[in-house]
Formats: sequence, structure tokens, C-alpha cells
Amino acid sequence: MERNTKILVVDDESDFIADMQARLLAKGWQVLTAGNRLQAEEIARREKPDLIILGTIMPRGDAFRLHQWLKQSPNFREVPLIVVDAPQEKRLIKGWRMDEGLKLEAEQYLVKPVESASIIAWAEKFLDKTLRRIKVLVVDDHAVVREAICALLSLQKDMEVIGEAVDGQDAIDKVQRLAPNVAVMDIVMPVMSGLEATKRITEEYPETKVLILTQYDEEENMFVAKQVGAYGFIAKSAASSDLLTGIRTVGEGRYFPRSFAYVSANWPEGRDKKK
Repeated sequence: MERNTKILVVDDESDFIADMQARLLAKGWQVLTAGNRLQAEEIARREKPDLIILGTIMPRGDAFRLHQWLKQSPNFREVPLIVVDAPQEKRLIKGWRMDEGLKLEAEQYLVKPVESASIIAWAEKFLDKTLRRIKVLVVDDHAVVREAICALLSLQKDMEVIGEAVDGQDAIDKVQRLAPNVAVMDIVMPVMSGLEATKRITEEYPETKVLILTQYDEEENMFVAKQVGAYGFIAKSAASSDLLTGIRTVGEGRYFPRSFAYVSANWPEGRDKKK
């Protein structure tokens, strides 16, 4: 997880702030703190936190107003939010009202007193999901194609191009050295084909999922790609619409498209395969 991860903790109880700050800093995260709604909004605008822990603040209702402000803003509606409500004895002073709770949009809702370790565990879970970047290796013998793919992926917050390869052997060497999550692989290349490279990669480096990207979209090629261990198959003619979804899908260890698994599972026995 990135060392510059920013966590905003909003609460007006100094003990709670101090405890959370110490534990979050121990994780290597940057901690921002606010004691009221207006201060929290100002810090959020300026710092753009990766996760927000919204505790108890006065007056009653301000926690909900801050929650509404966050969820109605395009800049913050996707930021994970952990709400920590007031204990029962303080509910009438600064807790969430029933009508507010029914409009709650948060990844987790907790009530004081709550173990700090529990808050940290939830924070780690949500941050791991939102900050995880898919490491991609782009494999194609045409420089123009590689440049176009890299340019597209560079615009995605959840993807990082960690290398390029010009043929199958180069791809194997780069997978061994860089350990990408996904290898976007052409089929027809010099030195070693994409299919042969895929077979080697899936056997020797199974943590790297291969997404075949080729101008040949026949069912036979899809079958062969599945047989050598690829997790996805996209025709270059459909790359503009399917590539990003395909990378995200195979990065999670799922086949793309769904028909990719179906074709190989239902291929008539004895039918010739193109190689």
C-alpha cells in the first residue's frame, strides 16, 4: 500500500483523535485531523484524502451534514467512509438521528466505544481495494500499438504500466523480473509467439494473468488461448471498448469475456485447432 496514503479523521474528542492518529501513523499513513464539519470540509478540499473516519462532532447533525456533503460531491462520493457514531448515553447530544441513519451511505458503521484495531482493520480492507493498482505488462511487436495501449492505461488511476515487451521471449523475461498482475499479449510475434509465451508464463508464473489482444478473433484462436492458460481474449477491433474492463476482470482472476470460458468448455472434441 502506498506510503503517502492520506486518512482524514474527524472527531471532537481529543483522546479518540490521539489514539487513531498514533495507530494510523504506525501503518505509515499520513493522518489529517479535524474537530468540526467546516474544518473537515476545508481539509478534504485541500488534501483529497483516500479514506475518511467520521466520528462524533458537535452540534448534533453536523456529522450527517458532512456525510451528505461528501456523498453529493463528485470528488468525494467514492472515497471510503467509516462512520463512528456516539455511544447510547450521548446519542441525544451528538449522535445520528434515526432519519439520518436511514440515509447513511458509508462502507462501515460503528458505535463508540469501539476497538481501535477494528477501525484500522476496516480501513486496511477498504484502502486495499481502492488503492490497489493493477501492474500491467504490454506485449506487442508493433511500437505504435504498445504506445497506444500505454497511453490509455496511463489515464487509469487503478492501473500502472510497469514494462513493455516486443516478443514472447522478451515477455517471459519481463514477467520474471517485474512480476506484473496482467500481461496484455499479442499472438503473432517474432522469436516466440504470444501463445507459446502464455503457456510458459501460466506454468512458471501463475500469479500473472494473461489477456490475449489480437487481430484474430476466430473461435479457434479463443480456444487455443484458453488451452495455454490465458484468462482473457479480446479482438483488437474491440479493444477500445473492452480492454480496460478485460484488464480489471482478469486482474481479479476471472475470465473475460464470459464466453471465453464457455467456448473452450463446450468445444467439440476432435475439431481442428488453429495455432
